Amino acid sequence: MKKKDIEGFYATLAEAMPEPKGELDYVNTYTLLVAVVLSAQATDVGVNKATGPLFKVVDTPEKMIALGESKLKDYIKTIGLFNTKAKNVVKLSQMLIDEHGSEVPTHRDTLVKLPGVGRKTANVVLNIAFGAPTIAVDTHIFRISNRTGLASGKTPDAVEKGLEKVTPDVYKRRAHQWLILHGRYVCKARKPDCPNCIVRDYCAYKAKTTLE
Repeated sequence: MKKKDIEGFYATLAEAMPEPKGELDYVNTYTLLVAVVLSAQATDVGVNKATGPLFKVVDTPEKMIALGESKLKDYIKTIGLFNTKAKNVVKLSQMLIDEHGSEVPTHRDTLVKLPGVGRKTANVVLNIAFGAPTIAVDTHIFRISNRTGLASGKTPDAVEKGLEKVTPDVYKRRAHQWLILHGRYVCKARKPDCPNCIVRDYCAYKAKTTLE
């Protein structure tokens, strides 16, 4: 995608969604971290159904430790890989208490040392909680970046580096949410909704779908 098309691509998304919002429910930075950890290989809708009741009783690392792994599993058993995720959430909660004064770290290198937190999870938390201009490359962003020609890459890390390079600074803080939402509802995996895509004029995808 050419530089002027990248500017038009983001400007159009920005006009349509000035303040894009993530779809994971949370009540504070700690619960956001937990929700993002639980969302790996799961849908936001499925995670929200489980965390709705959970976050009414647990909103701090101390309360999570008091709840315990076994009871946590009861809340999140509808989420894929819930056994491993429960272990990670309890361990990361203890680490937050022991090493970070019960606060969620504000640096990526520190975040990724927490159990269950990878680069993508850290980027989401940094972006949503702290307003950092990070772009977490999930399946939607990976697909859109390659399909549209915005930032091609064979791995999520390669796409992330590409997006950081080509995305104008003014759009970086919200790029993550714009791309995810566009990928989730318009530029879908099986059949992109090209006829109703507001950025189709900037997209380099050759096999655009039609109304027929």
